Amino acid sequence: MGLTQLQNKYQIALLSAFAIGIHSIENLLPSPLPWLRFGLANIITLITLFILGFRAAFTVTLIRTFVSSLISGTFPGPAYIMSLGGGIAAIISMWLIIYLIPQLFSAVGISVIGAFFHNIIQLFIAYFLLIQRMEPIILISPFIILTGTIAGAINGIVAEIVIKNLKNQLNPT
Repeated sequence: MGLTQLQNKYQIALLSAFAIGIHSIENLLPSPLPWLRFGLANIITLITLFILGFRAAFTVTLIRTFVSSLISGTFPGPAYIMSLGGGIAAIISMWLIIYLIPQLFSAVGISVIGAFFHNIIQLFIAYFLLIQRMEPIILISPFIILTGTIAGAINGIVAEIVIKNLKNQLNPT
């Protein structure tokens, strides 16, 4: 294994640990509703996507959801499946936008897109695994999508600041 590969694995491990730590701290904070979280760990995923690329960000997402579910005791239940499904949908949608139309969106726009797909997939999973009635899904969807969009924008702003600072440190002019 070359030095670059070892450094990449180290970076993924470190970023995964940051994401797990942030997720764990967020779980300790009071929430207005039991299922409502701001997804602050997604800031790390977004940073990873912009700095190290899709494969690293996908790996961080998988590690974070798995380890966090073990810590919180939700593995392998519906909450884990919803988190995993939403995380995978978010990372794929964000990467597709970056890949297909680069430079069109900032980290904020990419984060909002990821939050949207994260929420949509979670609503589908909730429907199939838990609710199996369309009325509650339709009723709660606007609230979920609105709060997800706000959280995605805030997470994107934070990620954009960090990404700019990291790029300035890596490539000083």
